[in-house]
Amino acid sequence: MTLATTTTIKTLGDCAYQAIEKHFKKTIKWEKSVKKDEDPEAVHQMRVGMRRLRTAVSRFERYLNLPKSVSDKNIGKLARILGSLRDLDVLEEILEKNYKPHLVEKEQEFLQTALTTLHKQRETAFSHVQKTFKDEAYKSFKNQCEDWLKNPSYQTFSSVPIHHVLPDLLSPEVSEFCLHPGWLIGTKIVESEIVVQTKWTPSQLEEHLKIEGETLHSLRKQAKRLRYQMELFTELYGESFAAQINNVKNIQEILGMIQDNMVLHEWLENIFKSELDTELRGLTTLLAANRYQLWQEWQPLQQRYLQADTRYNLHLAVLQPTVSDNEEKEKKD
Repeated sequence: MTLATTTTIKTLGDCAYQAIEKHFKKTIKWEKSVKKDEDPEAVHQMRVGMRRLRTAVSRFERYLNLPKSVSDKNIGKLARILGSLRDLDVLEEILEKNYKPHLVEKEQEFLQTALTTLHKQRETAFSHVQKTFKDEAYKSFKNQCEDWLKNPSYQTFSSVPIHHVLPDLLSPEVSEFCLHPGWLIGTKIVESEIVVQTKWTPSQLEEHLKIEGETLHSLRKQAKRLRYQMELFTELYGESFAAQINNVKNIQEILGMIQDNMVLHEWLENIFKSELDTELRGLTTLLAANRYQLWQEWQPLQQRYLQADTRYNLHLAVLQPTVSDNEEKEKKD
């Protein structure tokens, strides 16, 4: 089977090829910059590229004959190595920009211990990234992906017109998103109605985040998966679909900020132990206040997506791709 020569995506195979090519090239483009370690943005962009490539591969690999090293599992390993470095960059940026300027001088000086530890951890993470680039596993991934793009091989089902299967590709991910248990954090069922508890005190929020923080983080990851998968097909849908992607992105971002806050607090606890609350009381107070504020921003989104019509409209957007030119012509004929 050969790829369509026109730029119009016609088959499932065309769509798969375009997605893998696009995100592979975007990923590799940042490799030199990451090696030089001149700009944290390069690490961020390469990590995002790797994650999007992983999404494309995981979504399409059953319809393709991909090389062994170009797999969901292998790309996931590479993405996590970049992720470890990126996470430390994020922690440093949050500490330096969002919190340190608001602390008294004594706390700023005490915080320097954490920043020194962070820099050492980053050196270790960066050396791991450098080693990864030299490893045969990474070289094999690059070479085999390049070879496949030059001479792609497909399963029979990839010949199916993409418009015929788009809803089937996306609907399972939408369902996973809508049915995630994270939506029910901070709710109770009253007479068969889901009621969001909007009057939690800061201490009540802290108690629940300790217990259910991982579930909330899992919802964030599910939102990201859904967004990346929907974005594979943006040009095959209309404005309502683009609006739905933006809504999912908002959910991902607000939950991401809550997660970053919790990760930072846990990281500081590991460094300072019991001294955190005594020596950095101003910082812990700011972190808790920020978590509470972010939770107030999250709840309206939560309430919205617990409504049946919101979830229905998300499903509906996925079920209505724009009609291809050929199908329009057939209708007129």
